[in-house]
Amino acid sequence: MKMKETLQIGKTEFPMRGNLPTKEVDYQKEWEEADVYGQRQAKNEGKPTFVLHDGPPYANGAVHMGHALNKISKDFIVRSKSMSGFRAPFVPGWDTHGLPIEQALANAEGVDRKKLSIAEFRKLCAEYALRQVDNQHAEFKRLGVGGTWDKPYLTLQPEFEAEQIRVFGKMAENGYIYKGLKPIYWSPSSESSLAEAEIEYKDVESPSIYVAFKVKDGKGVVSDDASFVIWTTTPWTLPANLGIFVHPDYEYAEVKTDKGTFVVAKELVNSLAETLGWESVEVVKEFRGTELEYATAWHPFYERESLVMNGDYVTLDAGTGLVHAAPGHGEDDFYYSRKYNLDVLSPVDNQGHYTAEAPGFEGM
Repeated sequence: MKMKETLQIGKTEFPMRGNLPTKEVDYQKEWEEADVYGQRQAKNEGKPTFVLHDGPPYANGAVHMGHALNKISKDFIVRSKSMSGFRAPFVPGWDTHGLPIEQALANAEGVDRKKLSIAEFRKLCAEYALRQVDNQHAEFKRLGVGGTWDKPYLTLQPEFEAEQIRVFGKMAENGYIYKGLKPIYWSPSSESSLAEAEIEYKDVESPSIYVAFKVKDGKGVVSDDASFVIWTTTPWTLPANLGIFVHPDYEYAEVKTDKGTFVVAKELVNSLAETLGWESVEVVKEFRGTELEYATAWHPFYERESLVMNGDYVTLDAGTGLVHAAPGHGEDDFYYSRKYNLDVLSPVDNQGHYTAEAPGFEGM
């Protein structure tokens, strides 16, 4: 007799191993055939509704850990509400438009959109997106997420697009839609606008320069032979310059030097004299930033004026206390200059090259 036969061990029909990869599929098939999700919705019909508006995933590739965490967490919430007596439907869907899908198509299948017409490229994108929807659809169901998987929504469905147009039309009727310009994130390689979440920053060393703007009209405050000095780390935006910002509450000085007469923040005179090699430095005038408002200067290389404006975002951490303003390139520049009705000049095309609006730099 074997020793194990002398032991009084409980007996069970449960297998020694879970074998979940196989059994989970069987369980899910059983739940689907029994329409467990539908029964749960029917049971709670007429009860208070809880709706989790699911931000749809892009149809641009296979499901990854981020998708799993997202969908499983939401499934916990929806099931919990349903078990608590709420009518808690979950309607899955997919975002089938946008740059991520175009990029995935180019990377996965080597499609060059520049060799295709817009219609041809859109058709390929739609076909690719629908293939990814099918893949993700099966993968999400395999995760055990409950929902109306037989009736998902897709943003490329005609009825969905039509509803978007109806909403847009309603907004237009109510006066919320207007044509205008503003700076946005842009990808020259993709020739597409970007969402803030799609922006990735890389640490680089950029050239910074000091630029003198000769006074055109000093409003009786600044001498006619003086120049406003700005400091910028984005010299490429200078062709789009339309103004100069000063802080309304800072003290500024007109400084006479061996290299000319300049207007800078009073607090920075000594450090700038050392940096720029000024000698024989003499402060001849002092004034607050608010006194400089509406003075004008000549653009450094175009025959047009730049308006001096007040902006309380100006700091003295670096530079001169004067900030060059290009409303077509910077968000702060854009919003602060709206008060002064400046144009929104952006002399750059979709590929990131200067246009004819930047004479002397066109095509660069």
